[in-house]
Amino acid sequence: MKYAYIIKCEEVIKNGDGNVTELRCKIDMESKSGGVTSNRKVKGTIHWVSAAHAVEAEVRLYDRLFTVPEPDSAAPESSGATRAGGDFKSFVNPQSLEVVSAKCEPALKEARPEERYQFERLGYFALDPDSSTDKQVWNRTITLKDTWAREVKKT
Repeated sequence: MKYAYIIKCEEVIKNGDGNVTELRCKIDMESKSGGVTSNRKVKGTIHWVSAAHAVEAEVRLYDRLFTVPEPDSAAPESSGATRAGGDFKSFVNPQSLEVVSAKCEPALKEARPEERYQFERLGYFALDPDSSTDKQVWNRTITLKDTWAREVKKT
């Protein structure tokens, strides 16, 4: 459905147990990608994969290893030091690796470790040699946003 029309959910139908059984939606025929009115802003966009046909995967979201650009020349903020230097281990980013479970496009069953893939809004990924036919493992090689620029703005 990516690059198709904007579809707006108008009503959610649930069964007696409260499970969603039906979505009643309207399609905006004026919103096709590349059309005159296709650049409209919407509150939220959902990209989805069919759970029944998806490839089960472990996704490793690697981020920067250190909390500062040059850990060997910085002093920990908590130390109150004003001089350069310090123990680089005090700048290790505890969120440098996040591992999540994911459902991926069925086409990724044919993925090869030497190829790179862009995962929507997350970055570029490579298939890990730890992958098996039952469960793929993907490693993020680069994010789509410059996280250092965001960190600099905080200071």
